[in-house]
Amino acid sequence: MRKISILVISVFLFFGCKQKPVVHPAFYYWRTDYQNKKAETDYLDRFKSKSLYVRIMDVDFNPDLQMPVPISPIKFSDPIPKQVNIVPVVFIVNQVFNKIDTMQTAVMANRIAKFVAEKVKQAGKADYTELQIDCDWTKTTRNRYFKFLEQLSANRLLKGKTISVTLRLHQVKNIVSSGVPPVNKGILMCYNMGNLRKYGDQNSILDLHEMDQYLKDFLQEYPLQLDVALPLFEWAVVFRNQQYAGISKRIGKIQIEDKKLFKQRENSILYDLLTDYPAAGLKKGDVIRWEQVCADDLLLSSKFLSRYLSPKERNIVFYHLDIDLLKHFTNEDLQKVIADF
Repeated sequence: MRKISILVISVFLFFGCKQKPVVHPAFYYWRTDYQNKKAETDYLDRFKSKSLYVRIMDVDFNPDLQMPVPISPIKFSDPIPKQVNIVPVVFIVNQVFNKIDTMQTAVMANRIAKFVAEKVKQAGKADYTELQIDCDWTKTTRNRYFKFLEQLSANRLLKGKTISVTLRLHQVKNIVSSGVPPVNKGILMCYNMGNLRKYGDQNSILDLHEMDQYLKDFLQEYPLQLDVALPLFEWAVVFRNQQYAGISKRIGKIQIEDKKLFKQRENSILYDLLTDYPAAGLKKGDVIRWEQVCADDLLLSSKFLSRYLSPKERNIVFYHLDIDLLKHFTNEDLQKVIADF
């Protein structure tokens, strides 16, 4: 009887003390010049980040050349730290796949593989293990995009490497029309989920209601292994006569809090410009929607996602590695988010 009791207790302890899956914190690097700034590298060390997801280039269709071309490729003023692996990321404008056929996608796949290999060497790395493709594909571009991914996977320069793709919320929910990409894994982009161009008080970066609507009944059933990307960024969305006019890179926290420039509407994230502001190309009466993400938003998001994601080893990638953004969050803030997974 005593042996049975010991056995029962042992089984209980085994299951009760079951370890949580391993989570690997990482960051995106989304600038056109990599510089090894100590303040930012310290964050990689602090979170024991083994990988840095580096935007290599955008790819868009050039109407004059009638072919896809690289846009704003990154340069490496410094090598990436030795202890950190590079995960190259290539952003492809969705409309490219409406402009080219499957022969041209094969050519594009080969050129991307060669271009990435060269950039990885410039980053001071002998090789890499994962290539990430970022494209917000649609029903009309799905077939050519998926064919491109197959061609990319078959490229000799990518033999043995993981191909991952970004997934937007609508692609998880609308799996019948969006399809499932023919790759090893995806990364769920938990930002830019609202209607950026719609005038109003909503935060288009991170909307928990949208996340619930698009993921609650669909995330558990998604067939790909999933990493998760979470936002740390902020931006100023400009409206003129209640029409979307773009995102201003000249407006930051300092400018938006300048009471001589802007007046905040009561209980709102909308700000009225009080005077012409030529340096930013803005006019008196323009409205700025100041969107940002706070630690509580991230924590609510991580708690939601942890309920519906399968408990597997995964990467949690923060967008992006920028000291001006990271200073809004404490080490404890981000550790709590990571711990939820």
